[in-house]
Amino acid sequence: MVDKSYLLRIFPDIRQIKSRPLQARVIDVWIEAARQGDWARIDHIPFTLLIKTTKSLIEHTKAVTRMAMALAKARTDLDMDIIIAGGICHDVGKLLEYRPSGAHGKITKSDYGKRVRHPVSGAALAHEVGLPREVIHIIAAHSEEGELVVRSKEAIVIHHCDFVDFEIEKLKS
Repeated sequence: MVDKSYLLRIFPDIRQIKSRPLQARVIDVWIEAARQGDWARIDHIPFTLLIKTTKSLIEHTKAVTRMAMALAKARTDLDMDIIIAGGICHDVGKLLEYRPSGAHGKITKSDYGKRVRHPVSGAALAHEVGLPREVIHIIAAHSEEGELVVRSKEAIVIHHCDFVDFEIEKLKS
């Protein structure tokens, strides 16, 4: 079951967020996404369906978050809480974009996901649970949808860390 203790176990960096209300909203968005997507657990979801990979959504999310945190530590003009929350939440919409298919645990695009990509559904979920606009912006702008807006400093970091992880993983396929 996707609950607070499960999420703190798979995303320990949530505890690095200094703001307790922001920590709570990060947890809430994942719980709500799992509820709406009907996921009992999320550790087996691949991070992408675009390439052949064994990397999970959780592994990708942790890698993006930790790369972004390292970048934020090297600068003095980035909000670390927003970086961490944005990194952990950037792909939360994939719980609506993907669905289990068949008895062998295969994951495919959901009917909803064929119409609404994860940056849009993730931003909507984030708004629904009360995440701050800065985090909603990161979720909405982290992928190609972000080419149509001016990204914040924190959104630039998450966007590039996301694509660094994807491009390196693509070399393996």
